[in-house]
Amino acid sequence: MKKLKNEKELVKKAIEYGMKYGEQRGVVEFEATDSSNEKIEYIYRLLVHDKLIQPLPEDQVSQVTMKHKLAIWASKQK
Repeated sequence: MKKLKNEKELVKKAIEYGMKYGEQRGVVEFEATDSSNEKIEYIYRLLVHDKLIQPLPEDQVSQVTMKHKLAIWASKQK
């Protein structure tokens, strides 16, 4: 897995976009007390469920790999 140039910023954007997406779909309401790790996992699983990103093999799912997948997804959003 090759790290992206501005991966941290892309992860922040992915969380922002993912929260909007989930709330617009009406499937989730994020709380201020939710940790970023919880948000990342929920957004990742939601995007996989909606077939917007390819799932990772279950034995490779971790915070690092989920962040990377979300960063790639965010880089393709407008």
